[in-house]
Amino acid sequence: MNKGRIIFLNGVTSSGKTSIVEAMQNYSDPFFYVVANDLFENTIGDKQLRTDYWKYLSEVIIMMYYTARLFSDSGKNVLIDGILVERPELKPHYNRVTDIFHGYPLDIVEVYCPLDICRKRNSERGDRREDQSDEQNRMMSQNIRYSCSVDTSINTPEECAEIIITSLFKQNNK
Repeated sequence: MNKGRIIFLNGVTSSGKTSIVEAMQNYSDPFFYVVANDLFENTIGDKQLRTDYWKYLSEVIIMMYYTARLFSDSGKNVLIDGILVERPELKPHYNRVTDIFHGYPLDIVEVYCPLDICRKRNSERGDRREDQSDEQNRMMSQNIRYSCSVDTSINTPEECAEIIITSLFKQNNK
């Protein structure tokens, strides 16, 4: 059985990753299953998160990557809605990701949005701190080898999904 593609959407909060995920799931071919930092964070009890947020979140993020591998092993395409941040608990995060997915069809997509727009989106959402994207941007892994990039300040989620799918799937079949 062929392994399913793993598409890691990497960007700060409010950059538009989840909206792109929703747009990509509107495609019938390829179809994607989703694993996301937010979904896996919800598996941790509030007490543990208040006690040592990064310790527990880091553990569950690594488990999320192994879950993505399980989908891929079953021939299923999977989207990872996440962010590659360099925290002491995860360092070297990007290297760990490439090690975990060694031998798997992994593509990392840069989901870009200017920080001033992310700040505005954070405020509008109401469930994020206004400066949360700035904080994550300062922690973002460097020198990531991206398969493609999308800019959500100039493209809709649907356009970004089309760019990603065309770049990663349709061009490979020509």
